[in-house]
Amino acid sequence: MRFVILGGGPAGTQAATDAARMGVEVTLVERDVVGGAADLWDCIPSKAMIATGGALSFLSRTGGMGLAEVDPVLDLERLRQRVESITTRLRESAEAILTSQNVEIVRGTGRLADAHTVVARTADGERTFEADAVLLSTGSRPRIPQWAPVDGIRVLATRDAYPPKELPEHLVVIGSGVTGVEFVHMFRSLGSDVTLIVSRQQVLPRKDPEVAAVLEDDFLRRGVRLLKGARAIAVDAGVPGGPGLAVRCDDGRVAAGSHALLAIGSIPNSEGLGLEEAGVAVDDAGYVPIDRHCQTNVPHIYAAGDLSGKLPLSSVATMQGRKVAEHIAIGHTVSHRHLNYDKAPSAIFTEPEIADVGLAEADAFAEGRKVRVTKVPFASTAKALINDDPRGFVKIVSDPATGVVLGGSIVGQHAAELISMVALAVTAGLRVQDIVESMLVHPTLSEALAEAAD
Repeated sequence: MRFVILGGGPAGTQAATDAARMGVEVTLVERDVVGGAADLWDCIPSKAMIATGGALSFLSRTGGMGLAEVDPVLDLERLRQRVESITTRLRESAEAILTSQNVEIVRGTGRLADAHTVVARTADGERTFEADAVLLSTGSRPRIPQWAPVDGIRVLATRDAYPPKELPEHLVVIGSGVTGVEFVHMFRSLGSDVTLIVSRQQVLPRKDPEVAAVLEDDFLRRGVRLLKGARAIAVDAGVPGGPGLAVRCDDGRVAAGSHALLAIGSIPNSEGLGLEEAGVAVDDAGYVPIDRHCQTNVPHIYAAGDLSGKLPLSSVATMQGRKVAEHIAIGHTVSHRHLNYDKAPSAIFTEPEIADVGLAEADAFAEGRKVRVTKVPFASTAKALINDDPRGFVKIVSDPATGVVLGGSIVGQHAAELISMVALAVTAGLRVQDIVESMLVHPTLSEALAEAAD
């Protein structure tokens, strides 16, 4: 069987390695970077910079831990080298794994000539592959509206900021979703003044209001200016090389700063893939609809990752890639667990961190669903006090009749790590009592999970 994959991000590389291990002949076509542009050009660099900002923040408050306070200085060039080193190692690791499984890596741009033919345009010309199965995992790119004159210097798209050519004196962040609030936290930690334009009445409009409120309070405490209920409509960059710019909003308010950064979502990379020639359906937003096996309307053509329009998370894309490989190699003879996107955990790497999984309290009440909600502040745990960071809480949502864990939210230090325990409970259908009866190490932050479940 010949399996051709267009796009070497988390979905494509996982599908390639798993399928190859199961005896499938695999060709992977990638035009940018093996490992995925969204991951290695967005996610990983931003988290590396957030880690540096976290180190600066920690060092600035060491007085609370019985140490003399220090005033560290950011070295932007060394930070740039650190980011490049991390992404290079991850890219090389991904390539090595693929090579070890005898996956053919083709550097170029691929498209479907018809339902079973893939044409790859490379530096040496075109190559044609006949495919028994095809995976489309070409990802997405930052959305840039016409009113934003992105130049990569003062008006930035996300991929211009890892790190930027110069540290902004005052950054105006446009967009208060996950990416936007991470940028606010990151640049404020690195020393920039920050203004955040919030189109709704709370940051993170799709998250639990109680969770969003904790983050807003932290932003305000750190001097971040919030423009709520404002939608950006123009960026006036002024004279080229001038000292500042202005972001105009639809209600007449103006946010002035030295730089502006767009964090207003992404659009799928579905153009030029030959979808029409292959008969693959595309929705109005450019996403490729899939079923529970990640199959498109053409059964042997699959889609995964951001292109599929599901949750834009690397973890989800990786799991989709694994399921595609299983379905191609053994799916018709062996049953396997289908993905449940409602049970996918997610995290926001702000300070404090935010993570959630499963059913949210606000959604349960909106649906009129009866749930049991228990909440424990980290301030009641010894480890949080030892860490001199008692911010945040653990909230667990469960079924009052059965005790089954339906969801949870965590705000606080290491929330992204701690949510895994709740995610396991949600996925496996465990009861709150199962968490309570698990013996946990003391003193740890995870003890708050057991207390919230009790």
